[in-house]
Amino acid sequence: MSEEITLVFDEPPQRKKAPQHIADLDSEARKEWAKAAGYQGFRASQIANHYFSHVGAPAGEWSDIPADQREELSALFTPKLIELVRSISCDNGMTRKDLWRLHDGVLVESVLMRYTDRTTVCISSQAGCGMNCPFCATGQAGLTRNLTAGEITEQIVAAARSCELGEMTGGPTRLSNIVFMGMGEPLANYNAVLQTLRNVTAPNPDGLGISARSVTVSTVGLVNGIEKLTAEDIPVTLAVSLHTPDDELRNTLVPINSRWKVKEVLAAADAYERKTGRRYSIEYALIRDINDQAWRADLLGRLLKNRNSHVNLIPLNPTPGSKWTASRREDEAEFVRVLESYGVPVTVRDTRGREIDGACGQLAAAESAQQ
Repeated sequence: MSEEITLVFDEPPQRKKAPQHIADLDSEARKEWAKAAGYQGFRASQIANHYFSHVGAPAGEWSDIPADQREELSALFTPKLIELVRSISCDNGMTRKDLWRLHDGVLVESVLMRYTDRTTVCISSQAGCGMNCPFCATGQAGLTRNLTAGEITEQIVAAARSCELGEMTGGPTRLSNIVFMGMGEPLANYNAVLQTLRNVTAPNPDGLGISARSVTVSTVGLVNGIEKLTAEDIPVTLAVSLHTPDDELRNTLVPINSRWKVKEVLAAADAYERKTGRRYSIEYALIRDINDQAWRADLLGRLLKNRNSHVNLIPLNPTPGSKWTASRREDEAEFVRVLESYGVPVTVRDTRGREIDGACGQLAAAESAQQ
C-alpha cells in the first residue's frame, strides 16, 4: 500500500482518548465487555436496547436493571461523549443546527431538518477535515482528529431523541434519514463510520433499525474507501462530491484529485452501484465563474449520460471573508438545462440554514473565535 493511501486512513493524533462507549462495539463485543467488567453478558443487550430502541433513555428509566446498578452501568457503557453548547434554528423551527463539545473540548456540528415527508440529521464524522477543499469552511480549518463511533452515533441518537420528544416544530416525529455530510471526510475515518453505519442499520435492540436506503455517505472521492465500502454489503446511498468534471480544476477545488482522477472516482462509484443496486449521487457545489460554465455542464452531462447517477446541484453557502460565492440564477438554470438535455437526472438542493451559518464548520469556527 502506498504512503498516500495509508495516510487517508491514519488516525490523527488524539490529545486524550475518548471513553469507550457501547456504540463503539458490535453486539458480541459489548457482551464480552460486560463480562470483563464483572457483569452478565445480557446486561449489555439490555443497555443497548435502552440506548438504541429507546433513543438514549436515561438510566432512571431502565426498569429491567436493578436500581442500584443503573447509574454505574450507565457511566460505564454510555458515558457522556458530547455536550450541547448551543442550538440555533431557522425555517420556522424546521431546521436546527447543534454545536457539540466533545470530551476534549473539540467542537463539531450536526443539523436536524424536518420536511413534510421525512426528518433528516446531517452529522459530523471528524473534527475538522484534512481534504483542504478551498471553498469549504471545515476544509480550511484543517483536521483536528477523527471522531469515535460513539461520538458519531451520539449525534444521531440525540437527534432521534429530539424528534421523539417533539422538540422540532410540528411535534413528535421519527428520525428517518441520516446523511454523513457534516464536518469531515467520512471515508477517511473508515472504521468508526462503518461501525456507526452498523449501529444505524442493525435492527433493535442492537441498533436504530433505520433502513440503509435512508442513509447517505458522502466522499470527495477516496477510491480505496469506496472500494472497501462496496465490499461491506451495507447498501447505503453513496454521494460523490465531484464539484467539476475536469481534472485540471478539480486538482484545485478537491486536492485529493491529484491522487484519484475523475474517471477513477466514477469507475469506483459505478462498481458500488453494480454491487448494491443503489443509484449514486453526484454532489456539485455551484461556484460563480469557477465551475458553473455551460461547457462544464456539457462535459459533466457526457460523463454521466449512461451512468445510474443523479446530480445534486448545491448553491454555495458562502463563508465570511471568502472569495467564493453562489452562482447567478441564470447560470444555475442553464447548468440544469444542459444536464437535462443529456437525460441526466438533476435537482437543485434546498438552501436551508443560510441564516444560521449553515455551511459546515461556520458555527464551530465562530464559537472557537470567541473562546
